[in-house]
Amino acid sequence: MLSLRAVRNARPPRGKRIEVRILKMQMEVRFAGFGGQGILLAGKLYAEAAMEEGKQVAWIPSYGPEMRGGTAYCTVVIADHLIGSPIVNFPGHLVVMNRPSLEKFAPDTRPGGICLVNSSLIPITSGRDDLIEVLVPCNHIANEYGNPRGANMVVLGAFTALSKLIAIETVESIVRHEFAAKPKLIEGNVALVHLGAKAAVDPKARVMQAAEVAV
Repeated sequence: MLSLRAVRNARPPRGKRIEVRILKMQMEVRFAGFGGQGILLAGKLYAEAAMEEGKQVAWIPSYGPEMRGGTAYCTVVIADHLIGSPIVNFPGHLVVMNRPSLEKFAPDTRPGGICLVNSSLIPITSGRDDLIEVLVPCNHIANEYGNPRGANMVVLGAFTALSKLIAIETVESIVRHEFAAKPKLIEGNVALVHLGAKAAVDPKARVMQAAEVAV
């Protein structure tokens, strides 16, 4: 127990300013693929789950000619404080569903971040040794389950498990709400979210381990 004298002695001299820095949390992730893969929906659901947990969120989708089969992407920014600008040129993490997206966006991902790759359609890696690169065969998992269009739910679950920012239960709740008007689709999509989460934490999925990343 501190004495009163010890407390007084711990006080800074009069006239001296004390600078207190409060560390703030902010993470950015870019979800990218080609139009029709549902990658924008995956990003939106991840953002909604973060919002459900009380975080500040920005979801910036890409609209335009790329939506007709070219590269489609969105950026999600999540923070515990007001977000000054949702525009991010160099996001901390990357989720890619096709090869052109990996080649286009991997160079812009900050060192030390997660690079989640859909290995079903991408036969290469980013070629970077400063990312935590994880390969998950999203299309294969969805096909094996019997829902070929559910690869985006697999990647959603996979990134949720890797980022450890949002509870998988919250994501499941958001997915159930998203498909509430189509009850027959709910359980299948929820199952794919959990299969993606399971696949992502498999040690065999990692090209680089966190401890190996050069920060």
